[in-house]
Amino acid sequence: MKRLILYIFVLLLYTSVLSQGKFQFYGKNTDKQEVSFKLINNLIIIPLEVNGHKLSFILDTGVNKTILFNGIDSDSISLNNVNKFFVRGLGSGEPIEVLSSKGNSFRVKNILSSNQELYVVLRDSFNLSAKMGTTIHGIIGYDLLKDVIVKINYNRKSVVFYNPKTYKVQKCRKCETFPLQFYKNKPYIDVEARIDTINNVTIPVKLLIDSGGSDAMWLFEGTKKNIKTPIKHFRDVLGEGMSGTIYGNRSKIPYLSLGKFLIEKPTVSFLDTISTLNARQFKERNGSIGGNILNRFKVWVDYPNKKITLKKNASLKKGFFYNMSGLHIIYDGKELVKEVIRKKTEDTYGGENKEGDIISFINYYQYKFKPKYKINVVVEGSPAYKAGILKGDIIMSINGQKSYEYTLEEIMFLFQTKPNRKIKLKVKRGFVYLKFEFKLEKRI
Repeated sequence: MKRLILYIFVLLLYTSVLSQGKFQFYGKNTDKQEVSFKLINNLIIIPLEVNGHKLSFILDTGVNKTILFNGIDSDSISLNNVNKFFVRGLGSGEPIEVLSSKGNSFRVKNILSSNQELYVVLRDSFNLSAKMGTTIHGIIGYDLLKDVIVKINYNRKSVVFYNPKTYKVQKCRKCETFPLQFYKNKPYIDVEARIDTINNVTIPVKLLIDSGGSDAMWLFEGTKKNIKTPIKHFRDVLGEGMSGTIYGNRSKIPYLSLGKFLIEKPTVSFLDTISTLNARQFKERNGSIGGNILNRFKVWVDYPNKKITLKKNASLKKGFFYNMSGLHIIYDGKELVKEVIRKKTEDTYGGENKEGDIISFINYYQYKFKPKYKINVVVEGSPAYKAGILKGDIIMSINGQKSYEYTLEEIMFLFQTKPNRKIKLKVKRGFVYLKFEFKLEKRI
């Protein structure tokens, strides 16, 4: 209760200096605020307070509205001025029910806004928390970024929010700056790509800057650029959108040119028309650049001045890989696990170590809650599919190691390591334990 009263006091104290719906800096340092973030599956997760509740949000340049997922934690948050309506997003499913709430207070460290609008998704088709293995309460983008200049350091896992009124641009010879074009408050960049794997021809493409996308790159088939999936590709589930599952083809292209930076052989997801019908409202858009490319740079996102600046980091030349197992795995809560602790005891007959001393071991047991992982999708024709693994199987061990000793990200990385790597899985299907073995298969 004391903390709530203090928060209300701080909110009232700064209401007079905050304009409606605008983030502003307060406190001793009004020039910048640095925040550490979690980097999971190439996505940036920052702490965000909503009406005094500490939550975890994805910082997503690809969204123009702040979204809160309906869940256990978010149910306890008091929302103001609520209205109900339906929206359609990426995916081939039906429109979903959404609540609109105005007059909410947001806070990122010492950056505060007292009158923000957010949208509560009543049916969490994203299921992001399960897919990322950590609690995700929502997504924030334009509402915050329009009022700050942001420097994202993927290597250090830190984001610095600068006050646009006092920010001074530093000279950087190794940087490349691009103008941003906005459509419905989403940022787009003009670059060049060689998509044709046969002819050495580059074409200009307009791509959404999407820090909330974990893939390297998305391209839309059938656009005016006559973009087509390369011959070498495979069909896959690309992710979940607001309106359901997103399907498409996975492949690679020769390169993407970001000014002087050449991104060689990036993995690209080619999306079909049905899944991206809503995203194609901006007729000039050809696709998006996601976190698996952005994380190879130090990134300055400057919405107030409509530009983005890139400076390469050590991972620029690292290769691009994809899931070669055909398994899409989600976090499935926690289960109680019995662990053995072996303790050594010594009988030294008076405290001195002598020959003939008795050394014995006693086993103790403790119970801890550990993460549980479940097969969510098995791609048809994939190595896992051929091995007989089914959706709903609970993973017990991977290559002889207990599944709970992995993070979800470590499991997915294991499936992206190298072709022909042997994977041994022990799963629980109902009340039966089964063992499977397959090799990672390079499909493009």
